[in-house]
Amino acid sequence: MAKKVTELTIPDEVIMNKIYFTRGHKVMLDKDLAELYDVETKVFNQAVKRNLKRFPIDFMFQLSEKEWKNLRSQFATSKN
Repeated sequence: MAKKVTELTIPDEVIMNKIYFTRGHKVMLDKDLAELYDVETKVFNQAVKRNLKRFPIDFMFQLSEKEWKNLRSQFATSKN
């Protein structure tokens, strides 16, 4: 039996508030993408790893501790 796909409309503002700037690129965190797809972060990351050929080579990377701290400072400013 085929799965029924449900379409949800997510306001642009919700997505825009989850976009951050690092390494000269706009990025979204795995936890935010998982939330948009209504799955656990672990499940989202597993799905990406299982399907790496479907994504650009730079789709996923791990932040350094310095980048993470810088990104966390953006959280406070982006929520205001």
